[in-house]
Amino acid sequence: MTRTIQPAVYILASAIRGTLYVGVTSDLIQRVWQHKNNQVDGFTKQYRIHGLVWYELHGTMDSAILREKAIKAWKRTWKIELIESGNLDWRDLYPDII
Repeated sequence: MTRTIQPAVYILASAIRGTLYVGVTSDLIQRVWQHKNNQVDGFTKQYRIHGLVWYELHGTMDSAILREKAIKAWKRTWKIELIESGNLDWRDLYPDII
């Protein structure tokens, strides 16, 4: 099965209002699976940040990268507000996208 490239910005969390990670990818399902299964060395593996709590699809990789950089520069409070505007319970959204 072949998936089409769909650029996306995403936020992972270790727990409700826990440690956050902002990332960008062209394959959200595969990338979140990699994070959940500790296939990505670094921050998310070290701090067990596996819950997909927010994502946003983009038409181009360029727009997704710009959005990721902007969100990374935000205050933590703003990131929490973004997550809670669509996912008040901080539910793991990964089952919704597979």
